[in-house]
Amino acid sequence: MKNRISILFCACLLSLTACEDYLDVNKNIDAPDYVDDYLYLSGVLQTYQDIAFDLHAVAPLAQMWSMNGNLASYGSYAQHYNPLRVDAGAVIWRTVYFNHGMNLQNMMDEAIEQEHWTLVGICYVLRAHGWDMLTKLYGEAPLKQFLNQNVTSFDYDYQYDIYEQVRAWALEGIKYLEMEDKTIYSSKLTANDWVYGGNADKWKKFAYAVLVRNLASLSNKTDFVSKYADDLIRYAGLSFQSAADDAMVKVAGGSQSATYTTYNNYLGTARGNLGVSYIQNDYAVQLMTGTVPVWDGTNKRMKVDLEGVSHEDSLRAEYYPYELAATQIICDTAVSLPGHFDPRAVARLATTSDPNYSNINRTDSVKYYRFYGGQTVISRTSPQAVTTPQFYGRTDAVKNGTTTLPNDGKGRYLFHDEAPYILSTCAEIKFCLAEAYWKKGDRGNAYIAFKDGIKADLDFNKGQLHPGTQGSAAGGDKITTATFQTLADEYYAGPFVEGLGEANLTLSHIMMQKWAALYTWGAFEAWVDLRKYHYDIDYTGGYPSLNNGWTSDHLIDHKAESRSDRIYKGFYLPAARDVEFRSSVFNVLNEGSPMYRIRPRYNSEYVWNLSKLEALKPIPGTADNYHCSIPWFAYPGEYPAN
Repeated sequence: MKNRISILFCACLLSLTACEDYLDVNKNIDAPDYVDDYLYLSGVLQTYQDIAFDLHAVAPLAQMWSMNGNLASYGSYAQHYNPLRVDAGAVIWRTVYFNHGMNLQNMMDEAIEQEHWTLVGICYVLRAHGWDMLTKLYGEAPLKQFLNQNVTSFDYDYQYDIYEQVRAWALEGIKYLEMEDKTIYSSKLTANDWVYGGNADKWKKFAYAVLVRNLASLSNKTDFVSKYADDLIRYAGLSFQSAADDAMVKVAGGSQSATYTTYNNYLGTARGNLGVSYIQNDYAVQLMTGTVPVWDGTNKRMKVDLEGVSHEDSLRAEYYPYELAATQIICDTAVSLPGHFDPRAVARLATTSDPNYSNINRTDSVKYYRFYGGQTVISRTSPQAVTTPQFYGRTDAVKNGTTTLPNDGKGRYLFHDEAPYILSTCAEIKFCLAEAYWKKGDRGNAYIAFKDGIKADLDFNKGQLHPGTQGSAAGGDKITTATFQTLADEYYAGPFVEGLGEANLTLSHIMMQKWAALYTWGAFEAWVDLRKYHYDIDYTGGYPSLNNGWTSDHLIDHKAESRSDRIYKGFYLPAARDVEFRSSVFNVLNEGSPMYRIRPRYNSEYVWNLSKLEALKPIPGTADNYHCSIPWFAYPGEYPAN
C-alpha cells in the first residue's frame, strides 16, 4: 500500500505541469498577459501622433493656426476659452496616463530584470518628455500616485514637484544609457525604435534636450539666473549639436495605399484632418514674411516712393499695401536684395502662388510668392481681404486620393503623409541656450547660439521638404531643395543673421526666431514662451490680473511696440484693445484673462476625481475660469500664499 501511494504521488508530480496547463481556462493565447519588453516600444512611440491631435487646441492659442468656422470641439480655443465638459485639447493627458502609463512601466520593469539598460534609459527619457509636456499644458496633475492601483481617487501634485521629477527621470535615463549594455538586440530594438533605431548616444542627447526645454520655461522667473541658467547651459552643451540629432518619430506612410490610414501622418492629406477648417494665422504670415504692420487701430496703406524702386519691390508693396513696422525681426520685404528673404517661409507657409509648380527652381520667382493668413477672430479672410489657403496650398477643398489634376498629392513639408512627428530639434535647444545666455548678460555667447539655432532650423526645414513635380499641379513643396539651399545661404549671410551683429541682438530676435522654428509642430513650447512672457500684456507687478493688464470690459492692453521689454513684435491677443482684426472680447467666464492652461481630461478628472480637482489653489480646478489659472512656471516667484 505504501509503495502504491508513493507511485501515485510521483505520478501527480510528473503530471503537475500538464494539469496546470489544462486547468488554466482563463488564459487567452490570442491576448497574452506577458509581452517582451522591446515590443512595447513601437506602440508607445506611435502614440505621439496624439501631439498632432492637441495642435487643434494649442496652435490657435499660439496664433499659428486660425479657425474657419466655429468648430464644436476646438473653436473656443482661438478665443482663449476652454469649456468644462470637453476632452478636446486633453489628448496628451490620455497619452501620458493611459497610452504611456503602465506600458512604459511594464517595459521598464522587464528591461531592468533582463539588464536591457539601453531600453531602460529610453523608458525614463520618454516618461520625462511626456510629463514635461503634460504639466506645461495642464499645470497640476496626479504624479506620486499615478501608478498606484490601490486607490480610486488621486491627489494632485503641484507643478514645482512635477518639474523636479521630470528632471530626475531624464537624469536617470541618462545614467542607464551610459551603462554598458551587453545585450545583442539585433532588429528587436532597431525595428521598434522609430526615433533613433536604438542609438543610445542620440537618446542621451534627447534626454538632455528634455532637461533644456524644462529649464527654459523658467527663464522669466526671478531666480532663473541664480538657480537654473547654468544647468541649462551645461545640458545644452551635451544635447543636440546639429539637425542630424533632431528627435523625430518616423511614420510608415503609404498614403492612399497604406494598410491602415493611421500609418500616415495625422496632418497629411490621406487622413483628411486639415481641410478648410484650419488655416494659417495672419500673425504667423506677418512674422515669417517680414510684413508685421504698424498697429494703431487701423491698417495704414504703405507710402511707397516708387522712384528708384525696382518693379519687383513695387509688386511686393502692391501685395502687402500697409505701413510696416520699421524693424522687422526675421526678414523684410526688400526681397530684391540678397539675404532679405527667408526661404523657410516657403516651406512652412501655404501659398496659392505658382499653382502649376512651374518655377519652383527659380530663386527670383520663389521670392515673390504671396502668402495670406486668416484673422484671429473666426474668419478665413486675410487682412488684405483675400481668402486664406488651406495648409496644402489652395483655397478649395482638399483633393486627395485622386490622380485628377489639380490635387494635393501626399501634401507638403510637415503636412505630408510621410512626414515624421517632431519631438524636439537642435534649433529649439540652441534658441533656449541663446535665451539663457541673454538672461545672464552674456551677449556674445547668446549671439553665437542664436546663429547656430537659425543654421540648424534652415537645415531642418530643408530636410523636411517634399518638392512637387515641376509643371504638375499634384502637390508638394513649391521650392526645390537646391533652390532652398541657395536662398538659405544668402539669408544666413545677410542682415538678419551674420549681418545683424552682436550689438543689435535683442531678446525679440531670439524668441521670435524660436517661435518661427517651432511652427507648427512645437506650438506647445511656443505657447509656453508666450505665457511665461504673459503675451506681452501691459502690466505692473508680479503677474497680470484684473485692472493690471485687463479691465472689466474684458479687453487687453498690450505693451507699446517701442518698449524695450516688448518681446513678440506685432503680437496681439484676440481681445487686444483698439487693434484692427482683434478687439474681440473673451468669454465672460474668463473675467478678462487670456488662457494659461488647458483643463485636464474631463472623462477622468471631472467624472472620477472631482474632489481632488476642486481642492487645487489658487483657483480650484472646478472653477469656471480654471483655464485662466497662471501655472507656477509663469509666476515670477512662487505661488502666492492665498
